[in-house]
Amino acid sequence: MPVFPEEPEIHESLPGPGVPFPRESDAQALNAPATGGAPATAPTTVAAPATVPGPRPASPRPAPPRAARPGPPLPIPKPGPAPRRPAPAPAAPEVEVQRIAATPAQALEHADDAIDLLLDAGRDPGTILVLTVGEAHPWQQHELSFGEERYWAQLADGGDVFYADAALARPVRREVVVLVVNGGTPARAAEAYTEALGRATALLVVCGEAGPAAAGTVAAAPAAGRPVNA
Repeated sequence: MPVFPEEPEIHESLPGPGVPFPRESDAQALNAPATGGAPATAPTTVAAPATVPGPRPASPRPAPPRAARPGPPLPIPKPGPAPRRPAPAPAAPEVEVQRIAATPAQALEHADDAIDLLLDAGRDPGTILVLTVGEAHPWQQHELSFGEERYWAQLADGGDVFYADAALARPVRREVVVLVVNGGTPARAAEAYTEALGRATALLVVCGEAGPAAAGTVAAAPAAGRPVNA
C-alpha cells in the first residue's frame, strides 16, 4: 500500500484588514476569550512623571542699546560779524589859558583892553563872558540900573559881551572868558579861577593873580592893536 507524505497542518489565519469574515459567528469567536486561558488584562495607564521643582529660569536681560547710526553731519553755523564797539567820545578841547600881569587896581583896565583886542581880532561879542572877582564892572552896574529882568535878558539873547560876578550861579558857558581879579582874597580868586576855567570852551584870559601860574603862560599887558588870541 503506498505511503503518502503527511500534509502540513494548515492553521486558519485571521483575515486582513478590509476582508470580511466568512461568518458572524467566527468574528464573535475570535473576540471571545479562550476557555481556560489567562484572563485579559486591562490596559495599564502610565502616570506622567511628577514635575521636580528646580531653579526658575532667569528673566531675560535687556538687550544693549544699539549704537546710533552716524547720520549726515549737521551744518555748523557760521559766526556772524563781531559787534562794533562804540567809538570813543571825542575828547573835550583843551582850554587855552593866557595871563595878563596886573594889580587889583589895574585889572579892570587891562581887561577892557583885552576885550577890545579880541573884538578887533574877529571874535563875536556874544562869545565873550567877563567875570569880576571884586567890584562889579561899570557896564554891569549900568545894565542893572534898568532892572534885573532886562539885565538877564541880555544873557539869554547872547548877542553881546556879558558882564557878571565871578560867583555867577547860572550855568553859562562861552568860548572866551575874561577873569578880572580886581579885589577879593587869594582864596576867593582861586575859586573864581576854577569856575571861570569850567565856563570857557576855548580861551581863558586872567587879568591879575589867580590860579596856578604855569611856565610860559604869564604875559605882560597886551599892546595896543595886538590880539590876545585870534
